[in-house]
Amino acid sequence: MTNSPLFTPFALGPLRLPNRIVMAPMTRFRAAEDGTPLPVVADYYAQRASAGLLITEGIWPSRAGQAGWRMPGLETAEHIRGWRAVTEAVHTAGGRIYAQLMHGGRHGHPLSRLTGDIPAGPSAVPLPDPVHVRDGGKADPPLPREMTADEIRQAVQDHIAAARNAIEAGFDGVELHGANSYLIHQFLGDNTNLRDDAYGRGSVADRIRFPLEVVSAVAGAIGAGRTALRLSPGNPQEGMVENDPGPVYRPLVTEVNRLGLAYLHLIDDDRYPALAELLPLWDGPVIANIGENREPTSKEGGEAVLSEGVADLVSYGRSFIANPDLPERFAAGAPLAGVDWPHLYTHGARGYSDYPRHAPAPTRVEV
Repeated sequence: MTNSPLFTPFALGPLRLPNRIVMAPMTRFRAAEDGTPLPVVADYYAQRASAGLLITEGIWPSRAGQAGWRMPGLETAEHIRGWRAVTEAVHTAGGRIYAQLMHGGRHGHPLSRLTGDIPAGPSAVPLPDPVHVRDGGKADPPLPREMTADEIRQAVQDHIAAARNAIEAGFDGVELHGANSYLIHQFLGDNTNLRDDAYGRGSVADRIRFPLEVVSAVAGAIGAGRTALRLSPGNPQEGMVENDPGPVYRPLVTEVNRLGLAYLHLIDDDRYPALAELLPLWDGPVIANIGENREPTSKEGGEAVLSEGVADLVSYGRSFIANPDLPERFAAGAPLAGVDWPHLYTHGARGYSDYPRHAPAPTRVEV
């Protein structure tokens, strides 16, 4: 047993979490070519069901939002069946799982998209570096199209449909990915939203319009208590620029707070102290991620976040890759296994669901 705050139960709406350790979303490319999760995906998440909450890798809500080949989707009946196998495996193992919806926006390449077309984002601003393509190589990033007003409205509808599909597939809720350079984040960025219409124009109210429309629409479709949002103010990944995040994110969080969402998943960054500056504006549960763009979060780091009252839950990413029983290892003070990096983004069980669990030392019997 342990008296660590990581192992204090927590009530997340109707869910009763046995601990405050959350598995963060991590892209792993274990879907079939049509976006249906492979059978091994059910094994992977069920193995990690001792986490207080599991959040899936980013799932595209529609083909228009597909960011890469063999990333999973939640658009078709086959996708729903594939994810239902995952949620049933997790629930059978005693776990709880949210689906993260991740529209790629400007991410993607015609060679890596089922539609074979150029991706579209808020503005025609390409990614700064080469992108992975279907054959396993890399290519120069394409110049994305600027989304039309109709395409923006369709993206909102696509999120609604995918959220409903997630509930049909048995997920406990949906996390909208507003972080790490994907579509919602692109509307918030200084350099990725250069629009001169009602979704840009240099106005904060206009720049946060699309994020608010998506969150409000999904909450209205599946219930606010099953809807969550992830944000990463100031995160520079994939060439994102946010010179002064505060004036954008403060009104965004203030407005989203009115909806009564299941939780806010905040990524803290050295460039902007999101936890310190935005939490006073938020009344609901908070998941803190303090490892993005830093060293992986340690057991002690997570404990400090909880002990200081900074957040209610702590998400761990890289540590869960090679340690499916991470909570048990933390509780036992056991060492963490290392990641099989060469097979991180391959498509089979190796480097994915083949990591052994921690074997506790045998009990010594006196004779």
